[in-house]
Amino acid sequence: MAAPHRVAVLALDVVIGYDLVIPPTIFGEATDAAGDRLYDVRVCGLDTSPIRVAAGYTIVPDHGAEILAEADTVIIPGTRLPGARRDGSLPDDVAKALATIPPAARVMSICTGAFVLGAAGLLDGRPATTHWAHADDFRELYSKVLLDENVLFVDDGDVLTSAGLGAGVDLCLHVVRADHGSDVANRAARYCVVPPWREGGQSQFIDRSVPESGADGTAPTRAWALRRLSEPLDLAMLAAHARMSVRTFSRRFRAETGQSPGSWLTQQRVRHAMHLLESTELAVDAVAARSGLGTGASLRQHMRAAHGVSPLAYRKTFRAG
Repeated sequence: MAAPHRVAVLALDVVIGYDLVIPPTIFGEATDAAGDRLYDVRVCGLDTSPIRVAAGYTIVPDHGAEILAEADTVIIPGTRLPGARRDGSLPDDVAKALATIPPAARVMSICTGAFVLGAAGLLDGRPATTHWAHADDFRELYSKVLLDENVLFVDDGDVLTSAGLGAGVDLCLHVVRADHGSDVANRAARYCVVPPWREGGQSQFIDRSVPESGADGTAPTRAWALRRLSEPLDLAMLAAHARMSVRTFSRRFRAETGQSPGSWLTQQRVRHAMHLLESTELAVDAVAARSGLGTGASLRQHMRAAHGVSPLAYRKTFRAG
């Protein structure tokens, strides 16, 4: 059996406690069919001194930063590290520790851990994300980063970033899924009682007034549309089903979902196509037709735009069993 993939989680004072426990929990529950763990996850500090946690307690890590030099993946949880959060600088000891990460290692951040990667220059010219509430501060400090605060996570190959807090779960499950397939990720998600995959982005979590619920909302029409994804659907048809004008329907729909009707419908069709790719042997053209995306070329275009992967590559990676 191959040695487990080595994951080092670097806690930097003041660390966000929720972010800190996500990688050991998710990667720690990733096992093969025989029940053997696929990752060796260790939490470290710059040394083994106590580290303050934002929730009002202190932890003492078992390891110092020396384990970074042997890691296959290094993860930076959210932190209130002053320099990275306020002026784009890194303390010398943090910069020295990050410099020991092997060039071939995968580097990840959760939530405001992206500020540390930004201060280290690891995100310059690359797409990334962080918690939506800190996006303006991040953009001001790290203007060279291609920030997208509307997504749950960004996978840019060897550097991956997640949005705030719970999105760290999404990112870690995505990595497990990419490394070992759906079965392993689904088992880990099931044990942790979290969804193995969430659609959508951070826009659904940004503060907004909550519309009154009831039959006059767009939920019944959304349910109706989900049962008819293979059929031609347009904004006028959706508005007519909801018995609203197009303008009123569009306004209510965005207030309730954070998306335009067209964007939501495309997202649901891509999601259904991904399910069909995982669960059936249908040809790509047939998957596209059943999900309402028309042709295989259209499906390929939408999947590359949404997830950066082709239908066949997705099926090869994530096909169950």
